[in-house]
Amino acid sequence: MKLDSAVVTLLKLDPEQTTVSGAGGGGMSSASTSKITTTLPDGTQTHYFMKTGKGAAAETMFAGEHASLNAIHAVVPTLCPKSFGHGKFSENTSTSFLVTDYLDLSSRFSSTKTSGMSLAQKLAKLHTTPAPIPPGHTTPQFGFPAPTCCGDTPQDNTYTPSWADFYANRRLRFILSQSNKFNGPDKELTSLVETTCNEVVPRLIGDAHLNNGAGVLPVVVHGDLWSGNASTGTLPSMTSPEAVVYDSSACYAHSEFELGIMKMFGGFGSGFLREYHALVPKTEPVAEYEDRVALYELYHHLNHYALFGGGYRGGAVGIMRGLVGRYGGRKGEL
Repeated sequence: MKLDSAVVTLLKLDPEQTTVSGAGGGGMSSASTSKITTTLPDGTQTHYFMKTGKGAAAETMFAGEHASLNAIHAVVPTLCPKSFGHGKFSENTSTSFLVTDYLDLSSRFSSTKTSGMSLAQKLAKLHTTPAPIPPGHTTPQFGFPAPTCCGDTPQDNTYTPSWADFYANRRLRFILSQSNKFNGPDKELTSLVETTCNEVVPRLIGDAHLNNGAGVLPVVVHGDLWSGNASTGTLPSMTSPEAVVYDSSACYAHSEFELGIMKMFGGFGSGFLREYHALVPKTEPVAEYEDRVALYELYHHLNHYALFGGGYRGGAVGIMRGLVGRYGGRKGEL
């Protein structure tokens, strides 16, 4: 397979010393993946990972993943691959690409013990590092500088100073509109989402409610951290396997938002949470922690229903009915 000249130029490669082969993983239903192998003038080999896809959806996804990986990598370099760039092929402009570090996952099913920090330690560092202040703002914001995709869903990450506002409007109401678009209008679902946004969100994650009125600071989260997007692997900077993540859908958010999808699909275990919360204490009020995580899990049920239909609707409805029963009746202004 010949490597497109746009990628050759981006990586400054010698095409005569470079080969391309297939690789596993993709992160979206229509993405293809490749391993780029190049021999340097000193005879050593370097590998890169490349995703390709066609159309505007792939272009949006790869731009978002590029920004996501590098936002995470800037805080914890050993947690995920670094992205070198994205763009369109020169020889076929309908095809977009993303090129990152090659992550060797060959050790993930072996009994080899990991070195370096644990996944809990790495996420704790990620989730305790304040987000940067975006250009044009005077304080860190909730959101992200680019749209990102959770699965195949493009997300609105417009910067917002209020976490409750961002979660109600950029996540819950947004994904409801996607669900109604793909599954048809749903009066019950719409009513429950609106009640959740108007009554539960201000009561449970209102800015003046969390941390005794201090609110929460935005930190970068992976955004789609189910167990299939975490593993043990080796990045170019490592000498032995470590805990790693990939296929990110980052935004600057409340750190506990990360835990919603981790709970939804499991795979991390109580030991992970004990280690993590020893480093990242639960947000006050601690008594409402489980309900906050359920509220954050709700988004992923709605997203999966928008993408796949089926039983995910029941999971979303169940979460909302429970939360409205406990926290409803107090109107907000979101």
